[in-house]
Amino acid sequence: MDRTAEFEKHRQSLFLLAYRILGTRSDAEDVVQDAYLRWLQAADNDIRSPKNYLMTVVSRLSLDALKLAWRKREVYTGPWLPEPLIEPVGAQRLEMAESLSIAFLYVLEQLSPTERVAFLLREVFETSYTELAQTLETSEDNCRQMVARARKHIRNGQPRFNVNRDQHNQVLQEFVVACASGNATQLLNLLREDAVMFSDGGGKVRAALNPIVGADRIIRFFIGLGNKGELRDLRAEFAAVNHEPGVLVFTGDTLESVIILELDESARIARIFLVANPDKLPRILPASIPLSTDGKKA
Repeated sequence: MDRTAEFEKHRQSLFLLAYRILGTRSDAEDVVQDAYLRWLQAADNDIRSPKNYLMTVVSRLSLDALKLAWRKREVYTGPWLPEPLIEPVGAQRLEMAESLSIAFLYVLEQLSPTERVAFLLREVFETSYTELAQTLETSEDNCRQMVARARKHIRNGQPRFNVNRDQHNQVLQEFVVACASGNATQLLNLLREDAVMFSDGGGKVRAALNPIVGADRIIRFFIGLGNKGELRDLRAEFAAVNHEPGVLVFTGDTLESVIILELDESARIARIFLVANPDKLPRILPASIPLSTDGKKA
């Protein structure tokens, strides 16, 4: 067996597993590279199924990395949001894209590291409880309990809405125009009354240290930025972010932030996720980004 060729067949799946667990591209890439080195050194009789072997290695490495990261996130400045994945034009549909959304990954942050891994392996990657117990080195009963607890958290924190992609794009464009023009009435029409905005500056750039709750407060936030002239030199370009419609906000050629909207069943904005921490924004965008742009100022 050509070990390198076999590994490359699974590389994207392994990266997406590590990313779902860790929420950061760089950490996921480090885990995949570490898994590759271990794969090259593994004994043949330890490998019954290359895919299962690699999934187990990546899961364990990711769990160890998440336990370390979790301690840091507990003292993180402001809300911690996942690092956005910005996709190039024409990218193929990513595996199980619905479980890659920023909104879904944000809810996963409410789980303990072990619960997160157990839930993802069982509910997203359809790992059997026998395999899950082997991966986590615990009993099947314990795995079932962890997955059940995780399901309850996810169900409470992430209501599932099906919104047409074209409709999502339309709301996103209307939101950008309303923010740029300072149109409070338009924003009020777009937002749910109980909408929440999470902004992640990581203490590196200015951002709200706590979630902004309620349409009125969110509107005041964006209108206030406009009144201070902080939106004057920005431009917005539309792209796919974690396989959902998103906005890239630039000053000149510098990416300043990424905005993702979560819509409810009526296509009103339920949650806004704004990632501005420069450590989480790519310095070089994928080829053919943005997916679309109309040159509107934001």
